[in-house]
Amino acid sequence: MPDIVGTWRLVETTAHDPDGNAMPQPYGPSPMGVVTFNAEGRMMAVLCDGRTAMPDEQSAREYASYCGNYTFDGTRLITKADAASHPSRMAIDQVRQVSFEGERMVLRPPIDQVGGVARQRVLTWEKISPK
Repeated sequence: MPDIVGTWRLVETTAHDPDGNAMPQPYGPSPMGVVTFNAEGRMMAVLCDGRTAMPDEQSAREYASYCGNYTFDGTRLITKADAASHPSRMAIDQVRQVSFEGERMVLRPPIDQVGGVARQRVLTWEKISPK
């Protein structure tokens, strides 16, 4: 089973609607993020829009941070946040599908809504520290 323990850096984000059509990139065209998983089953994540200039008024600037316990079975990551920047993430099992492309980890978070349209995000990470 692949090992997710360690610290990972966000390298790419994409999103699509249920028909597979591309949607605006989560966290903008220059996403920043770090997620850490420890061997005891604890994790924390911080993700943000990494642009130095503010986007125009029509563009939302996404930000998320949370921490909690996790379990991982090799293809499915379940996190249960006990602190979060977004209250909807608290105290519920958040199931993410996990795959690996070479050394990169690809997470597919739960489907969310943007402007009333379902959105599937895909977040690609690379490991920067084994612990």
